[in-house]
Amino acid sequence: MAFSAMMTNFSPFLYKNPVNPTVSPPIARVSFVREISSARFPSSGRRELISVRCSSVSVAPTPEGVKPAISLSDNALKHLNKMRSERNEDLCLRIGVRQGGCSGMSYTMDFENRANARPDDSIIEYKGFVIVCDPKSLLFLFGMQLDYSDALIGGGFSFKNPNATQTCGCGKSFAAEM
Repeated sequence: MAFSAMMTNFSPFLYKNPVNPTVSPPIARVSFVREISSARFPSSGRRELISVRCSSVSVAPTPEGVKPAISLSDNALKHLNKMRSERNEDLCLRIGVRQGGCSGMSYTMDFENRANARPDDSIIEYKGFVIVCDPKSLLFLFGMQLDYSDALIGGGFSFKNPNATQTCGCGKSFAAEM
C-alpha cells in the first residue's frame, strides 16, 4: 500500500468567527492518495482519495485561570524583595536544578542582573518580582512554589515541587521521573 500526500490552502466557505466575523482562521486540506492492492490483484491500479481538513481558531488567553510556572509564597516574596533591595541593583532571581545532592538533583538559586538572561531562558514575573529559569530546569520545576520561613529550626527557603517523587530530609534535593 503506497501513500502520497498533497497539502493545499483554501478559503473557508461556511466559517463565521463569533468574536470578529471579518477574521477567518487558517484552514488547510491534506489529501492522501492510497493505491489499493490485494493478494488477488497485486497491482490493480485502483486509487482511493482520503482528504483531511483542519482549521485553527485563536482564543484569547484568560489570565485569571493561568498559574505561573514557578510561584512564590507571600513570605518568600517579602524576603526576596528585602534581600534584593539591600543590593541596590536591578536583579532577578535565577532558579535552576543541577545534578547532585542526597536524592539525585539539587535546587540552585541566586540573584543575577536582568541583562544576563539568555535568549532561551523562561522569564516569569510574579507580582512584580522577576524569576529566570533555564529550559531544562523548568521541566523539573514547573508548578513549584518557593516558600520562606523564619523559624529557628527548619527555617529558610523551602521548595514545594509537584514533580518531585522523592525528597531529601533537608528539602534542598529531590528525585523526579520524566
